[in-house]
Amino acid sequence: MNLNLEKLNKKFPEFKGSNWLIRIPLAIVFIQQGLSKIPFDKSSAEAYNLHLYLWILVIISELFAGFGLLFGGVLNSLNILTWIGDLLTRFAGTIIVGVILGVIVVTNPDSFYDFVFYDHIHVMLLCGGMFFALRGNRVK
Repeated sequence: MNLNLEKLNKKFPEFKGSNWLIRIPLAIVFIQQGLSKIPFDKSSAEAYNLHLYLWILVIISELFAGFGLLFGGVLNSLNILTWIGDLLTRFAGTIIVGVILGVIVVTNPDSFYDFVFYDHIHVMLLCGGMFFALRGNRVK
């Protein structure tokens, strides 16, 4: 029985591009969030109790994270400067983690339990960022 399942598993095709199924939506979310904050003004920053310069850094970070994920993946897919693509992907993932941790701090959830079980979108974004920060462009 186990041998049959192993044979069946080997018949499934290998899809090395499956990281794009995570990469594209994650990049879109961060690019959209960055663009939605433009034009920026002091009142937007004050709504979150952030200094204007920190708000601008958030906007730049969100845009860089989104475009960094895309360009890092493209460089890898085209086999052009793959090591730069890998570093770009990892750096973008690290920025995503930093931005989402900042969101968690600013929103100040009542407990870790509340965050994990009721803030699904930020948990998913955080996990996506950690995936790319830790994995980069490596598909195997």
